[in-house]
Amino acid sequence: MRFDNVPDGEYFLRSSRHYFLTRERRFDLGVNRIGRPDAVYVPVTESPMSAELLNLDPWQDYTSISEPGSSVQLISADVDLYSTSSLWTQAGDTSIVDPNAYAYFSTGYGAPVLDASKGDRLYVNQLNSVQAGTLPSGGTLAYQSVVSSAHLPSFSFTPDGTTSLPLEATLAPVRQTPFSLEWRLNEFTRWRSDANPSGTLSYPSMALVPAPFGYQHGWVGYQGELFNMWLPRGENGVIASRLAYGNPYPSNWGVVGSVGYSFRSATPVVVGGRTHYPSGSIYVTDRLDHLIAGPIQPSVSPPRELRIDGVDAYVSRVVGSNQPVIDWRAPVMGTPRNYTVSVIQLIDTFAANPTVRFYVPGDRTQVRLPPGLLLPGSTYYVRVMAEGSPNYEPSRAPYVTGELLPIITADTFSAVFTTP
Repeated sequence: MRFDNVPDGEYFLRSSRHYFLTRERRFDLGVNRIGRPDAVYVPVTESPMSAELLNLDPWQDYTSISEPGSSVQLISADVDLYSTSSLWTQAGDTSIVDPNAYAYFSTGYGAPVLDASKGDRLYVNQLNSVQAGTLPSGGTLAYQSVVSSAHLPSFSFTPDGTTSLPLEATLAPVRQTPFSLEWRLNEFTRWRSDANPSGTLSYPSMALVPAPFGYQHGWVGYQGELFNMWLPRGENGVIASRLAYGNPYPSNWGVVGSVGYSFRSATPVVVGGRTHYPSGSIYVTDRLDHLIAGPIQPSVSPPRELRIDGVDAYVSRVVGSNQPVIDWRAPVMGTPRNYTVSVIQLIDTFAANPTVRFYVPGDRTQVRLPPGLLLPGSTYYVRVMAEGSPNYEPSRAPYVTGELLPIITADTFSAVFTTP
């Protein structure tokens, strides 16, 4: 697309609900995609599935957020496919025959049409919970790992929401690759009051995911998880452990680790019949070998002293206008290269909260919201993310550079505010 008569200097380029502050005369809104470029996608988010899965590890029921038990994911490197599944199971099962199963497609692009003549294949991965010692609080340290997998022969299938996806697989055990880490939870939790002065500690988490075909373009696509760890809310201290993950993919695929700690408001906000908790997080994402080379801890802390029209934004109130100025102070630790300002509307249905984002360079600490963005008589909160990622360039190519490693972010979030 070409836009004439754009004056020199800074301007906001808007793409859907994203506003990018830039000076660029050429701007790249492209995205990286997994799979062959001629693949066809249909607007289907779930499909019936006839599943016959054999030679599973004994099936585990859900116990807690830290020990979620078993799950099955469908993945492809040939088309853009990441799918979770719903299966009828019982604890201890080593085979599943369920003609009424379902697959749920979660890439955001719909469901791919599989074409045997193009060599389209699926991985079927089973994840199970594994106990691995004791938490600093005294509870059980546990994680979820890929324990068995099958790479199916190519076949054709066109999802239409009615025809069942035929899924027949005999899984094989996946070798577990050990790794050691020192995760300093206390180096995340010490920034709680900067994230929000009255906020509380929420969940720490860690995930290992595949980087298909290597790290050349960063972390491209989403091919499920190799390893998940969800710790109890408020867990603190240091985790120094030897863990393991299963990896069924080719040796030229990389492994990316993402570690985070979330914070949330101490009291809920009820809008209609829905309960909300404003929240923010600190995340560190990198190649696994880089992530665990030293203690895992953030290098950027949250922005501070968030204000709306010059007034403390951590206290709920009615704002004076529908076009307020949002400003903040730089973090205590680290030098952000960019900030992302998210304006999140809290709604009374269970749809995704409408969110508008503004991307500004790290030398800016304020944004004035444009007219017409905030609706009258509505409820919102603001989240400001400090970006310490060295290769991220939202003023030039936000989507492709946003996948380059490492990715380092830290949030501060406001109390709710309502518009007049």
